[in-house]
Amino acid sequence: MKIPCIIDESLYRPEAVRWRERMSLLQPLGDVVVVLPCSMRKPYSSSKSHTIFIRATKNIQEAVLTSPFGVCPREMERTYPIQSYDTSTTGDWSKEEIDVTGECLKKYIAGKDVIAHVSGGYREVCEAYLDDAVYTCNDGRATSWDSMDNLKMEVKKYPRIKTKEKRLKGFRSIARYQFRTPKADTLLPDGVKAVGRFTKRMLLDKEQIATLSFDTGLYSLNLKGGEILKDIGTNWVEIDFEMKTNTLFAPGILNADPGIVPRDEVVILRNDEVVGVGKAVLSGDEMKKATKGVGVRVRHRNK
Repeated sequence: MKIPCIIDESLYRPEAVRWRERMSLLQPLGDVVVVLPCSMRKPYSSSKSHTIFIRATKNIQEAVLTSPFGVCPREMERTYPIQSYDTSTTGDWSKEEIDVTGECLKKYIAGKDVIAHVSGGYREVCEAYLDDAVYTCNDGRATSWDSMDNLKMEVKKYPRIKTKEKRLKGFRSIARYQFRTPKADTLLPDGVKAVGRFTKRMLLDKEQIATLSFDTGLYSLNLKGGEILKDIGTNWVEIDFEMKTNTLFAPGILNADPGIVPRDEVVILRNDEVVGVGKAVLSGDEMKKATKGVGVRVRHRNK
């Protein structure tokens, strides 16, 4: 589902606000962050410009500047909603866009060294909100020979991140974003394996924890993943009866995490035991108040 973001008010769409808030939960990996401009094509890495950038920045932390979402670490580029928005990429930024994006970038960078490979409005954001950044695009063209030579020279000054470490960190970043807490790292412990070329099954000791969707870039939980989510203490729904169908109606819900929003992955608890996992249809508050309607579409349940 495409998300049109063509006016300044798009900065305050719920999806954009939620994204920027949750970026503060993510931490850059390595000693330096390379800041890059966004592209019309999504995911960014499928565009011509980012194909060129990636050759120079392989195994270096990248962060893409974009309005209205603020900043997108490379590992998050296939995650909804950042893979589904449409906006112009003229390079001209309003004062409001600069301020909102700059605040998000500053929080994400968190003291790391910065190589800013940007021009135009993107550079205005960096100059306004970053104290010490090295600028490598000095001719206004990010993919020019001179700009790319500058980027390659600066990147060489820093050690590359190990591929295995970067991959695991990427999986954990998605979990932090989706479940609203750094504790979600425990959903992807050391030793977890991702099986599949596109949609990936996340396995631990040959038991499936979750599925990482190729279409949304988000996790769908198995019961084992639900057990971990219960221990994390987020996205829970409480009931007091034995579920016998894959539809959980709102009148049967005793309580729910108020942070749940529609389409969130949730774990269903009965007497503090996991009895199912599924996708929320209502928000947490709506689940508690509603007297009719579906609260959760159950994917897996104990039988």
